[in-house]
Amino acid sequence: MRRLTPQKIEEITGGEYIGDESACGVHVEGAVRDNRDVKPGNLFVCIQGERVDGHSFANSAFKSGAACCLAEHIIPDAKGPYVLVESTREALKMLGAYYRSLFNIPVIGITGSVGKTSAKELIAAALGAKIRVLKTPMNLNNELGVPLTLLSLNEQHDAAVIEMGISCFGEMSRLAQMVRPNIFIITKIGYSHTDELGDLNGVLRAKSEALSYMDPDSVAILNGDDDLLWEYDPKMRKITFGLSERNDFCAENIRMEGTDAVICDIVSGTGFFPVRIPAYGSHLASLAPAAAIVGRLLGLNDGEISRGLLSYTPVGGRANVTDTGSITLIDDCYNANPHSVKAALTSLCAQPGRRVAILGDMLGLGEQADGLHHEIGDFAVLNGIDILICCGDKAMLIYDNYRHANSGAAYYYPAKADLIAALPGLIKKGDKVLVKASHSMRFEEILPYLKEL
Repeated sequence: MRRLTPQKIEEITGGEYIGDESACGVHVEGAVRDNRDVKPGNLFVCIQGERVDGHSFANSAFKSGAACCLAEHIIPDAKGPYVLVESTREALKMLGAYYRSLFNIPVIGITGSVGKTSAKELIAAALGAKIRVLKTPMNLNNELGVPLTLLSLNEQHDAAVIEMGISCFGEMSRLAQMVRPNIFIITKIGYSHTDELGDLNGVLRAKSEALSYMDPDSVAILNGDDDLLWEYDPKMRKITFGLSERNDFCAENIRMEGTDAVICDIVSGTGFFPVRIPAYGSHLASLAPAAAIVGRLLGLNDGEISRGLLSYTPVGGRANVTDTGSITLIDDCYNANPHSVKAALTSLCAQPGRRVAILGDMLGLGEQADGLHHEIGDFAVLNGIDILICCGDKAMLIYDNYRHANSGAAYYYPAKADLIAALPGLIKKGDKVLVKASHSMRFEEILPYLKEL
């Protein structure tokens, strides 16, 4: 059994153990940063946030059964042992890297400008037909979420699927030092965080930092529909996926079963097999071949991969479909960039009936922001959106281009309150309504009003 103890945590982090010496060898299993999530035996990591100091909840964590805390200042009247470190964030990364090194199992790292969470869920679903898989919960893919996920590994896991999200140079290196993937997937190089990364070549350079932390016999699985990734040499075995026939694995014969499922054939050099993904969004078909590749690499046959994909479920805020009794509401408001918005519009326009898109700003695009918002307006016209409703400073550019290129109905509101007030007069029974914007636009606030129509 692989064990962490307060004494080992002290050794790994270079911290100072404070507490009863008899508790030095207590078994610590798993780590959390929210005291409400504590289970007996957990390590509670005290994080100093902008509004909340986790140290204030240390004794609450002990009361819930925490075996030990990780802290960066003295905990008054501590009800249990803790390891005092200079930075709990840095110490957590040390622990994550150490603990991952104890497991000789396939570790699949996933990144990309769009689709990484969906790819993670698809791959974990496919593998789950045969083996026991640890996956990143929700989208906890940053320098806190990744080590917390790694510390959840246990003896029962046969593989781990770890989502790795970045927004600046160097961040992927820090994640990869912990994850040390054997298989690394890049879903797309797109306009995301280009305010920090500059351009598409910068995005590729930042995401590919992980390759330096992989062994030579590792595998890079890249989206071959992306020209930058198609040309890119990862200096290791490369397998491509996507929709184009030029890829090693591709999806063909794609069709949507209303809003209930996406069906396609996965085609490779050895033939093809059908899959059904019980979720909304045609973009899932472009990611399914990546799941098939990982499945094959880990010894699954086509039937097992197909069966596993039947268990796929989307993560909250990503293309969740609700029949309200009046409209079909497509909640895709977790986040947005040009590629994900275009994919969402494509899926919407594959639906029968009147298609309504409620779009907000796409943030983090740097100098390209204006042009990329204009592109979305043009794309909405070409794909047959019936009604466009926009809200936000940059979303006005989507609205402007749509109006200039199309005589269809379009509406712009500078504030969400104005948009919400107008909804009863804009939405009709039977409409298919997409809601999408960058996360900080908080478009989830619109959803309750749509559900009441």
